[in-house]
Amino acid sequence: MHSIRLISFGYLHLPTDPTGRPIPPAADRVEDVRDRLRDPAAARDILDLDGFHPRVQDVVLNTPGARELIDNLVSYAMLPAGPRSIAIGCAGGRHRVCALTEIAGHRVKQLGREVAMEHMHAHLPRVLKTAAS
Repeated sequence: MHSIRLISFGYLHLPTDPTGRPIPPAADRVEDVRDRLRDPAAARDILDLDGFHPRVQDVVLNTPGARELIDNLVSYAMLPAGPRSIAIGCAGGRHRVCALTEIAGHRVKQLGREVAMEHMHAHLPRVLKTAAS
């Protein structure tokens, strides 16, 4: 089975097309969680943390719909002729998708598939105010 690349990113940091729409990274599947999962950055105690932190991962895991999404991503990643890449995006790329990518990536590794995780925007300062987050 070939390796898979999991990419986390923030839509607010992406280049845009001529119409102003963000251009996500190229991937076999692009998952947009901006409207699907509540933004954990609203919780003040984790505001300055990122998705690598266990506290943020716990908050994300306990967000309604997150466990089902992770299960779906892992199942998709483990398909015999499965994808070579999955990109997961939220507003800033610092909390939700960083945590989701780490959690899903470690599960896929435990199931025996080689995984490379890339976090495009987790290192950037948090986005303070957005219309889409």
